[in-house]
Amino acid sequence: MDFALNEEQAAIADMAADFGRDRLGPAAIAAESTGIDRGLLTEIGALGMGAIYCAEDHGGSALSRLDAALIFEGLSLGDPSVAAFVSIHNMCAWMIDSFANDELRAEVIPGLASFETVASYCLTEPGCGSDAASLKTTARRDGDDYVLNGTKAFISGGDYSDWYVVMCRTGGPGPKGISTVLVPKGAPGLSFGAQERKMGWKAQPTAQVQFDDCRIPARYLIGAEGDGFRFAMKGLDGGRLNIAACSMGGAQGALTKTLTYMGERKAFDETLDSFQALQFRVADMETELQAARIFLRQAAWKLDQRAPDATQHCAMAKRFVTDAAFKVANDCLQLHGGYGYLEDYGIEKIVRDLRVHQILEGTNEIMRMIVARKLLADRGKG
Repeated sequence: MDFALNEEQAAIADMAADFGRDRLGPAAIAAESTGIDRGLLTEIGALGMGAIYCAEDHGGSALSRLDAALIFEGLSLGDPSVAAFVSIHNMCAWMIDSFANDELRAEVIPGLASFETVASYCLTEPGCGSDAASLKTTARRDGDDYVLNGTKAFISGGDYSDWYVVMCRTGGPGPKGISTVLVPKGAPGLSFGAQERKMGWKAQPTAQVQFDDCRIPARYLIGAEGDGFRFAMKGLDGGRLNIAACSMGGAQGALTKTLTYMGERKAFDETLDSFQALQFRVADMETELQAARIFLRQAAWKLDQRAPDATQHCAMAKRFVTDAAFKVANDCLQLHGGYGYLEDYGIEKIVRDLRVHQILEGTNEIMRMIVARKLLADRGKG
């Protein structure tokens, strides 16, 4: 069993880490007020990170899920909020590239790959979060069009993105009645709520996406009617790994800042790093992050291999990594004392940004349900 990254993977990790530290990091605090700079997204696209695991025929990079985990960890060393936004965009690009027909792929993927255009993922609704199969937004076929009605909530990129990948009901109740359509910004009947005021992820625009007799061409159906819930769940396997990777990068960045601070800050005429109790704490933090990183990369490998237990491992990794990373970031804030609570040190932002990772892409309670159901279904086998 080889745990080493190969030469190409190491280069990918270094490229993402350098961009995260050099380009995203210096702009991170300002971006909380100004939002994500489209110019930075274009730079990310130029580096091949706009359609990471899409096919190369329309500009994708055709990389693996493990490669993606390396990228999002590296970007998050600079700003987990922007990195997570890039992750959501990539999840949308992958769904279109994997399940749409060739004409739609050719129309949409090149712009997404270059980040000339941005995509948002629209599953959650005001009345159904974890119970996604009960969504109410409808899409009714009307000649050569679909007409959408309903509301999506907590949408990253709401009123910012150019394309909206929307899970909607074209059939009866339950998951088999759900389809996926692509809605362009500017479609008649498409509107947006006010920008949400959030605890973290403040750089990301977040708003309700509203459909009031919103009319789109029927050719914007992705795949076949009734396949949308399956597409959404498949997309979430990778999304969960990506958000875990964003947590890893954020927590590792917080620990790096903390180690620097401990070498500079003095108490009782000694630098903080000379106290054994504090040495033990940072040693435990690093150990937790290394364990989480190995778990994450194993889950990514399973998804790349299409292992039968890949979904279970993606859920376990998402739960374990996001919990461990948030604890490390929070402990880093504690080691900074009062300074950790100040914006200038960058720690409190990481804590705020990582907290939501335990909620989105399926709450960590839902991750436990996925794992438990698989365990109970498999008992007695073999």
